[in-house]
Amino acid sequence: MRVTYRRELKVKAVLDDLGIECFVPMHYEWVGDPDNPKKMLVPAIHNLIFIRTTQETLTTLKMTRQELEPLRYIMLPAENDRREIMVVPDRQMDNFLRVARMQDDSVMFLEYSDFIRKVGKRVRIKAGTFAGVEGIVKRIKNNKHVVVQIEGVAAVAITFVPPAFLELIE
Repeated sequence: MRVTYRRELKVKAVLDDLGIECFVPMHYEWVGDPDNPKKMLVPAIHNLIFIRTTQETLTTLKMTRQELEPLRYIMLPAENDRREIMVVPDRQMDNFLRVARMQDDSVMFLEYSDFIRKVGKRVRIKAGTFAGVEGIVKRIKNNKHVVVQIEGVAAVAITFVPPAFLELIE
């Protein structure tokens, strides 16, 4: 879901208190005064939060809890004049979470436009930290990376996976 005005961490805190599973992709960034910068954990993709619950529960919470008013459904492109709320399949979300939860230099978050037109081969990582994760090998900034994406929303790239750890998915 989208969250207006960079309030994703406030919304996450409310959902955590309610016991609703949610995730905000985070990464470390140097912030503050250029003479005295501090490394802080901040949202990697502003205004985005992933929530696992039913649409009915979420709609009720949005209508009854003022703190959740900033939540906005992400809609799929209209087909036959019918718009649908985006739902991420479990397998795709699991792959994304396994990579996006790493808060170090082994992953980098991408703007969707950075790789949308690039064609790549589907692979499965068969060893190492990310064993079992499926993604697409794409060239980003002249280097090959395994990219795990949620189509149209977000992507995270694993900065290095030895070629021997990869198997092609047909």
